[in-house]
Amino acid sequence: MSKILIIEDEEAIADLEKDYLELSDFEVKIEHDGEKGLKNALKDDFDLIILDLMLPGMDGFEVCKKIREKKDVPILMVSAKKDDIDKIRGLGLGADDYITKPFSPSELVARVKAHMSRYSRLVGANPQQNDIVEIRGLKIDKTARRVYIDGTEKNFTTKEFDLLTFLAENPNHVYSKEELFRKIWNMESVGDIATVTVHIKKIREKIEYDTSNPQYIETIWGVGYRFKI
Repeated sequence: MSKILIIEDEEAIADLEKDYLELSDFEVKIEHDGEKGLKNALKDDFDLIILDLMLPGMDGFEVCKKIREKKDVPILMVSAKKDDIDKIRGLGLGADDYITKPFSPSELVARVKAHMSRYSRLVGANPQQNDIVEIRGLKIDKTARRVYIDGTEKNFTTKEFDLLTFLAENPNHVYSKEELFRKIWNMESVGDIATVTVHIKKIREKIEYDTSNPQYIETIWGVGYRFKI
């Protein structure tokens, strides 16, 4: 049974999320403050973490940052804050998705299932058969889920790795942000286009020698992105 950690200070919301997730056969643990949530996230092996932004003790941004430094578990950030800057900051710190309150419990369950299904498929590859993509100093080890630039390893979040790999395996094809969101997140965009933009920015910071003149991921203004070979 897949295990989910909910870090949410509002007990009613946490209990509602827990009920719906348990109805979908997930094992769920709840923590109500940031420090305890972080401790449990690092101590135990969870398959996904639902992380509220406004928490006592330590806010969701800091919790996300510290989890991401140690683990590659999918993180779904939820918040009543609707400002794009908060979404961009959360995604930039390594969250895989961001949902704005209020949201329907069924939407939460759907997103949880989508993230976990994709993550399970990607990490379930046979470790004896390393599948590697190499392009001009960039090496993507799909089996080990590791990325190198000129031999130096760069740390990638789950979705950053998925997005980079998809673009590298489909070079010279221009994809819109909506298309990339559907292919990588397995969901319709529904106003979440900032998710793609933030992830492209973070990828460029890790693989490009000059982010103002990228040699790998090119922006096609008014259309989307293309991986150059």
